[in-house]
Amino acid sequence: MSHEFYYGTGKRKSAVARTRLYENGSGQIVVNGRPYEDYFPRATLQMVIRQPLNLTKLLGKFDVKVNVTGGGQAGQAQAIRHGIARALMEFNGELRGPLKRAGLITRDARVKERKKYGQRAARARYQYSKR
Repeated sequence: MSHEFYYGTGKRKSAVARTRLYENGSGQIVVNGRPYEDYFPRATLQMVIRQPLNLTKLLGKFDVKVNVTGGGQAGQAQAIRHGIARALMEFNGELRGPLKRAGLITRDARVKERKKYGQRAARARYQYSKR
């Protein structure tokens, strides 16, 4: 791997992914020191991670190294996707258009709503008996 890289931070729910793209790579993707196929055994999550690279037709051109913390598997995979998309924009600003149309640049701000006191859950109330 070369020492020059493009950096992007991706977030989803409580997961944060710090992503580095190394140019002229063999196309390997490493998540927390492990191949992404081992870290994410589900094929759908692997597809989510490859999405920005497939869209821009740069799948075999970069080595990707990711450190990801927090959240669950799906949140981490989507945070990695967000980080890769941001790093690709740093590599080439002209990729912003296709990535934005695919919705990969926008940070998905949806998070779990907190439980409120006096209620059973975030919005569900305790059952009310009139009589």
